[in-house]
Amino acid sequence: MMQSWSLVIFCYNEVQTVSKVFQSVYELFTKNGVSQFEIIIVDDGSTDGSNEVITRIHEENPQKVRAIFHGKNKGIGYALRSGYNAAQLENICSVPADGQFDVNEITPYLNVAEKTFISFYRKENVQYTAFRMTLSYFNKKINSFFVGINLKDVNWVKIFKNQEIKKFSWEIKSSLIESEICAKLLYNGNKVKEELSIYHPRVAGQSKGASMKILFQAIRETMKLIVVMFKFKRKK
Repeated sequence: MMQSWSLVIFCYNEVQTVSKVFQSVYELFTKNGVSQFEIIIVDDGSTDGSNEVITRIHEENPQKVRAIFHGKNKGIGYALRSGYNAAQLENICSVPADGQFDVNEITPYLNVAEKTFISFYRKENVQYTAFRMTLSYFNKKINSFFVGINLKDVNWVKIFKNQEIKKFSWEIKSSLIESEICAKLLYNGNKVKEELSIYHPRVAGQSKGASMKILFQAIRETMKLIVVMFKFKRKK
């Protein structure tokens, strides 16, 4: 029997691709016999008309689609938190609305073992600037030495067990929430299975990329994450 699924599509100004990503997710489940699923589309304050597209998708599929709208752009961390909090079914996965992740890569993992999560990782991304690749490098090293995560790509798509990630609270509000969740899962005895993923080029829209503002935010949040994990381990 197929396990049930909550799949989150997080969107910010992806009017040209969000509908296609939704259709790919819907077909992934229906073609593989997953009868119990929900698709949660989180619009993080888009200004390009994405919210109108998402509203239409919801109205056409009211039984399977839930739409969440942020009044203003809050960042990927808030979008993920909204989606994860809303998820009600056994497995949770979040994918970007830009189409750079092929949801068909999920097919071999429609049934996930208990206390296990799937972590997809990308090969070195030659499309990234040297600045962004440097950020990724130091993020990985900090995760390894201070947080206890040795994943190949903590910032890409994952499949979690709903009951496992909701055994603890989430304190990080930036994209580093993924690092927090993975670290706490591993500390709680969960196993991880890492799988290579193809990182597809954009067909529309612009990458949100990295900037000095993002860099300073990442530094602040990383320091917070180190403290969060220190307290979590002491409490355990």
